[in-house]
Amino acid sequence: MLSSTEHLEVRPITRLFRALGDETRMRIVALLAHGELCVCHLESALDLGQSTASRHLGILKAAGVVDSRRDGTWVYYRLVEQEHETTAQALGVLTAAFGAERALKSDHAKLRKACGPNPCK
Repeated sequence: MLSSTEHLEVRPITRLFRALGDETRMRIVALLAHGELCVCHLESALDLGQSTASRHLGILKAAGVVDSRRDGTWVYYRLVEQEHETTAQALGVLTAAFGAERALKSDHAKLRKACGPNPCK
């Protein structure tokens, strides 16, 4: 049986795995592992509608995986620095493993095309 201290260490990992239990959310996290992105770029790269992107980003935000900032009409997302070392390591392993997938290479190509040289307008 886990002590109360050990139980507290398991919760962040459980939250992380629940949030990443969907391919689309894993793809979002893998793209954000390279830096902050505007929601419009995530929508373009992943071929998502606004409501679908918002739902997935909301789940990731509630789990403490991503954070957002508003700049005018645009919202930018980035990965949150994880406070628990175990959670940070698990997220790093998952992102690296998923980043090697062929589908993600296609996402990166779409992202480069969507972002272009200019920020969102």
